[in-house]
Amino acid sequence: MTPPATPPAVQAPARPLLAGRAAVVVVYTAAMCMNGLDSTIVNPALFSIAEDFGRPVSAANAVETAFLVGLALGLPVAGWLGDRYGVKRVFLGSLAAFTLASALCAAAPGLGALSAARAVQGVAGGLLTPVGMTLLFRAFAPHERAGLGRILIVPTALMPALGPPLGGFLTEHLSWHWLFLVNVPIGAAAVLIGLIGLRGEQEPPAGRFDTTGFLLATPGLGLLTYALGFGPAHGWASPGVALGGLLGLVLLGAAVRHQLRTAEPLVELRLLADRTFGTASWLALLTSAGLMGALFVLPLLYQAARGATALDAGLSVFPEAIGLMAASQVVDRLLPRLGPRRLALPGLLLAAAVLAALGFAENPWAVRALMFAVGLVLGIAVLTVQIAGFADVPPPAMGRAMGLFTILRTLGGALGIAATAALIGAFGDGAGAGPYRLALGLTAALVAAGALLAVRLPVDAPGPPPED
Repeated sequence: MTPPATPPAVQAPARPLLAGRAAVVVVYTAAMCMNGLDSTIVNPALFSIAEDFGRPVSAANAVETAFLVGLALGLPVAGWLGDRYGVKRVFLGSLAAFTLASALCAAAPGLGALSAARAVQGVAGGLLTPVGMTLLFRAFAPHERAGLGRILIVPTALMPALGPPLGGFLTEHLSWHWLFLVNVPIGAAAVLIGLIGLRGEQEPPAGRFDTTGFLLATPGLGLLTYALGFGPAHGWASPGVALGGLLGLVLLGAAVRHQLRTAEPLVELRLLADRTFGTASWLALLTSAGLMGALFVLPLLYQAARGATALDAGLSVFPEAIGLMAASQVVDRLLPRLGPRRLALPGLLLAAAVLAALGFAENPWAVRALMFAVGLVLGIAVLTVQIAGFADVPPPAMGRAMGLFTILRTLGGALGIAATAALIGAFGDGAGAGPYRLALGLTAALVAAGALLAVRLPVDAPGPPPED
């Protein structure tokens, strides 16, 4: 009797080369590189953009202001959107929108169209960072995150500092349009990898959408950022700027009052009541404002007051990234010995002094040395603050805490750029080095204010995580 034929083996479907956690790391890193670059890459090109469109440099600042306003619109709703529609879907949708907006920026026929496309970039970027952090933290257990952070700090810290030299190089040797075109292939590849390799997960209940909080916080942040950005170009007493700034402050005040009273707030501000986490969050806002403001001002100072090319101006800030990467390698060794307060407080004071000195440094190598020092001492302080701030946050609150921390840090950078641009415009962007030195003094004051807060940090280093 002939034995029955053996059915052919069923082969399992081929697993994508980049799937699961590997895909999360690749897609998240690509998105953060794009977002980090775009926060600073345009700075050295503002003179070229203004010249191409026949507008003053203060008007070209609208390109950056539009990006910052977009950030303010996207950040508050990121957490709820991730819960409601899925982290994977919101993240990849935001990444696709960011990539498309980059192409529209490159093809913009005028300053208005460029600013509108930058605003779309800003909204997408405002969603990318907090939703991306949620995606990353879900993929890696708490005990794995410290080692992961040492790897990912390279692209996320390197990109904002790489932006000015890359922007200067592309502007000088190609054109400012390439500042945005570089995002298109990277973004398209990252979206494709994400669609294939990222897994969707069951989301927690999104809860009721805080409509009142959204209607207060989102336009409040946007209007205040608008007023800071456009005040130099249109005049602080102009109706649009004055009304926008005043209305933004009123709406933000009402938003804070509402968020503290409602049961399901759009942003969980009550987490700031925790001494350590609250201190770390406000420190993140101040240090980000100081650093991003300095990265904005220094290339403009070199071009406007010292006649440097866009490439030379961009290269002047690049050593900050090297210092920041060096800081990431020493914090783990210093923090257990010194503790958060004794490590962060001197770092912030030194960083404030170096930022103030930058306005008076004439020799290019002196500037590069000072920028390396900024990255090293400020990087040590910032990383220390973040580690200490999350040491006692319980796992159920980690997602909300990370979202709030990211919002404050990102808004700090946005407001730092807007405030320094406003100061430069108020004192005249053609008046030599004076306005730029004042703006660098403002960044130093912001970091010094952070040093006053650092005295509230714990003296002792955070202990090991509790065993399961």
